[in-house]
Amino acid sequence: MRKSRTRQIFENVAVIDAGAKGKAIGKAPDGRVIFISNAVPGDVVDVCTTKKRKAYFEGVATTFHTLSDKRTKPECEHFGTCGGCKWQHMGYEHQLFYKQKEVENNLRRIGHLEIPEITPIIGSDQKYFYRNKMEFSFSDSRWLTQEEINSKSEITDKNAIGFHIPGMWDKILDIKKCHLQSDPSNDIRLEIKKYAQSNELSFFNPRNQKGLLRTLMIRTSSTKEIMVLIQFYDDDENKRSGLLNHLKTKFPQINSLLYVINRKGNDTIYDQEINCHYGKEFIYEQMEGLKFKITAKSFYQTNSLQAYELYKVVRKFAGLNKTELVYDLYTGIGTIAQFIAAEASKVIGIEAIPEAILAAETNAQENNINNVTFFSGDMKNILNDEFVAVNGRPDIIITDPPRDGMHKDVVRQILEIAPEKIVYVSCNSATQARDLELMKEAYQIKKIQPVDMFPQTHHVENVVLLEKRIH
Repeated sequence: MRKSRTRQIFENVAVIDAGAKGKAIGKAPDGRVIFISNAVPGDVVDVCTTKKRKAYFEGVATTFHTLSDKRTKPECEHFGTCGGCKWQHMGYEHQLFYKQKEVENNLRRIGHLEIPEITPIIGSDQKYFYRNKMEFSFSDSRWLTQEEINSKSEITDKNAIGFHIPGMWDKILDIKKCHLQSDPSNDIRLEIKKYAQSNELSFFNPRNQKGLLRTLMIRTSSTKEIMVLIQFYDDDENKRSGLLNHLKTKFPQINSLLYVINRKGNDTIYDQEINCHYGKEFIYEQMEGLKFKITAKSFYQTNSLQAYELYKVVRKFAGLNKTELVYDLYTGIGTIAQFIAAEASKVIGIEAIPEAILAAETNAQENNINNVTFFSGDMKNILNDEFVAVNGRPDIIITDPPRDGMHKDVVRQILEIAPEKIVYVSCNSATQARDLELMKEAYQIKKIQPVDMFPQTHHVENVVLLEKRIH
């Protein structure tokens, strides 16, 4: 028999901090931490617990006795239901404060690191409409609002195109206006829904694995180019062409109109064939005179303007004088490698995804950069003694791993290579701190620079400069 969850009510809880995953923090009467999903530091609230653990509770604020002066009015009508921008209710200057505090806490508490004073976080000039890539899901059984449920009236429109409700893989919130990507992103998404409903195109059902329309990806760039990719589950050429031709006519500014037929159990496109219906198979991003060809599968920082600020920090921390050999680990499509190439003797980029390396090589040719070389392979396998013997021992290593950080074998190999400097770029300061702890006997942290790439969320990018200790 399933054990029922007993919820507790804690009254007049003072919210004292913001913590991991964007949760606000209070204290229960017994001293345990309460992670609160919908409060702001400075609030005084009653909390209903949703989860109980040995060391902490999780809960939701149900009554607000005092509202924090750090609060601001959320821009988006979907705030509180959509899990995408959890900090819209907090003033931006306070968001920056807690992001920098999280970086410092993670480096000290997780990494047990001695750190210099952190350079103040670089904020984003654009607080909304800053993302260059958005992904939406279709569903034929959308998430219903509490008002719709309470009305007890028959729900006829169950189709949705939007985002997954947090923690629910099969429930999609229908998005009317998203504040993360600039026009015509919202117009394109809404037009697709309008056309699909008018022409009886079926929306995907993830439980039953059936339906025509599965996902939508929209990419925009600083060059004002637009890529649209629709993922179909069923292979119905007439319906597919009808929708794509309609988009081509309605939005002539689309430069790359793509589609995928995907009948797998999951909707990732990285192992799928990308088909071009109209235009090019790519769009261009531009930065400081360099052009980068972005394909549907390319990784590129999702905030183009802040990516430029981030890369300037990396270049400054590297302190190049045109004599150094640089390894750029997890190079992606080679953006950092090419951004610093003019100030290095040679740059070697390594990346696991073969398509990304092909794009990196193409970009380097188009940018007339001749002192970069790219290699494809699993980092923990390719970065070995033989690789260093053939390609040379780097003076500087730049590493920008995924959220999980670096494999311990990669850290071990970096320590064996022993470059004079390491510039570690991370979108997860917790795993960054873990990796830095493994290097702290050999390297000293000289500089720390957080960069806010993701306003209205708790996420933050962080750059750390390490220099070899003199023993």
